[in-house]
Amino acid sequence: MTRSPAFHVFRTAALLLALIFVLIPVLWMVSMAFKPIQEWSATGDLLTWWPRDPTLDNFRYIFGERTSELIVALERTAGRPILASLLSSVVGTAIAMLAGTAAAYGLSRFGSGRNLPLALIQLRLFPPLAVMIPVMVMWAYLDLIDTWWGLSLVYGIVTLPFAFWLMKTYFDDMPREIEEAALVEGCSRFRVLTRVTLPMMRGPLASSALLVFILNWSDYLIALMLTTREWVTIPVYMASLSSSMTGQLYGAKAALGLIAAVPPVILGIAIQKHLVRGLTFGALKQ
Repeated sequence: MTRSPAFHVFRTAALLLALIFVLIPVLWMVSMAFKPIQEWSATGDLLTWWPRDPTLDNFRYIFGERTSELIVALERTAGRPILASLLSSVVGTAIAMLAGTAAAYGLSRFGSGRNLPLALIQLRLFPPLAVMIPVMVMWAYLDLIDTWWGLSLVYGIVTLPFAFWLMKTYFDDMPREIEEAALVEGCSRFRVLTRVTLPMMRGPLASSALLVFILNWSDYLIALMLTTREWVTIPVYMASLSSSMTGQLYGAKAALGLIAAVPPVILGIAIQKHLVRGLTFGALKQ
């Protein structure tokens, strides 16, 4: 079907508008992160796109240095929240991917536990606040409140349905003849999984792990309810950045947001060669 030139022009214009709409918040955050306090405080000009006097004061401030007489030094720096987010997100992603991949492979290949998919998706059907209240009570009883391992365990459980459903789709699309050939050659089922199936699933595993990691990394509600001071994560810490003299610390929040964007970007770049294949795995299944 031949499309008219007007259609291509319209499509290009629509893509450019969508790109601008997506990039404006990012550009605003980058600009705000390098503005001095005089340009982002309540008395400053918040509508300027580019900082007139670029500075690294916002980054120094969130790591404990007092950079202006208008705002006092922070009692808690951003170092511990960054560490808390990294530990809880990485461990939570590992838990979700290990359990989700094992469950998805078992259900895809053996067909047992046919009610398991519905049971897992029910973890996401209830409002998060309603689910987290009893979890908070149990975690308080187990002395897991304000610990990174307690937060990691909840992250693994909450994101398990995503890992399971994604991996099950990929396993269903993978031809079974390859595994059957390995079984005929004398490989055990576990050896087939570890030496044949999983190496072929590097793309799907990478794309699924990236999605699960981003969900854990950007969480606010769970961390707000299960951490108090020592192991608060980046989103919770960012919400507390305010001053009685200047109000919201927009520059400090933008600087921390820019730092928070680094791990997902690095992870995405590191697995980009597997990412496209993982997202399109099985698309051309005969």
